[in-house]
Amino acid sequence: MQRRKFIKTAAVGSLAVGAGVIKPVLAANKAEFKWKMVTAWPKNFPGLGTNANLLAQMITEMSGGRLTVKVYGANELVPAFEVFDAVSRGTAQMGHSGAYYWKGKAAAAQFFSSIPFGLNAQEMNAWLYYGGGLELWRELYKPFGLIPAATGNTGVQMGGWFNREIKTMADLKGLKMRMPGLGGEALRRAGGTTVAIPGGELFTALQSGTIDATEWVGPYNDLAFGFYKVTKFYYYPGWHEPGSTLEAMINAKAFNALPKDLQKIVLVACKAANLDMLSEYTARNNQALDTLVNKHKVKLLPLPTEVLKNLRQLSEEVVLELTAKDPMAKKIYTSVNQFRTQVSKWSAVSEQAFFNARSH
Repeated sequence: MQRRKFIKTAAVGSLAVGAGVIKPVLAANKAEFKWKMVTAWPKNFPGLGTNANLLAQMITEMSGGRLTVKVYGANELVPAFEVFDAVSRGTAQMGHSGAYYWKGKAAAAQFFSSIPFGLNAQEMNAWLYYGGGLELWRELYKPFGLIPAATGNTGVQMGGWFNREIKTMADLKGLKMRMPGLGGEALRRAGGTTVAIPGGELFTALQSGTIDATEWVGPYNDLAFGFYKVTKFYYYPGWHEPGSTLEAMINAKAFNALPKDLQKIVLVACKAANLDMLSEYTARNNQALDTLVNKHKVKLLPLPTEVLKNLRQLSEEVVLELTAKDPMAKKIYTSVNQFRTQVSKWSAVSEQAFFNARSH
């Protein structure tokens, strides 16, 4: 009887201790976190802005409200081109933007947005998730106290809107164009001038003559901005951005303060948003292109083969010069270039071969 009493007492005591251990864990799991997300896009802008909204919504709902994320469009909390600094210093816990905007912070960041004549969306995701790209991205952003994640891809973009026809390389000389990243540097070497302008200011800049041309994304977004009202020459393909990845940057301290399950929710939501954006752009771009061409009488034109050939050569020069003076850029580009070489062989007998067969 004494032994039974001892066991019963011990069991009750262990439960009490167990309850004492469990309660703080439950309390921690029930803790609520409120995050701010600043974006480089106009508030609620189709595709880019709404992807940020979707990401915030998914995190909030998947966490059962334990982690709520409020979205601020460009200039609501910080200007479009100050998103990186705002998240780095903790003014906001998350940012939504394109990595090529931060070449002034880390030149190699451009490789995680898009490389001229580089990987398309499907190949970019493959490199990031299964080719070591994401690990390199995190290594690059770590000194800034940031954790990056892919949160969208626009697919192959358009070559841009021009106030005149582009027939030869000579037509690019003196051209003032909004084009960021490595593609912008290639354009400068072709004799053009590039201008850094946030998306929300592009229509006015094109209308006023501040710029002669602009690239933005593709038909879906370009239709929304109304570029067809001020110019009719619309060129393809988007040689400079064949698979543009959008980023969610996360303040590392804020992320590490989350319980493990909420950390997982944030990363999984980013991955889901990545897939969603590419699916939406694929669906909506074709509809918008039909409207631009058939309703608004936009002149849809291919960039001449000779122009593309020269731009490719200039792009390669830009990349090689960057990697020669920046060890981290060399490390990242070596990885992505090796992956491109390998995946191109598969793409040639799969996607490219199928597209060729389907078009005949």
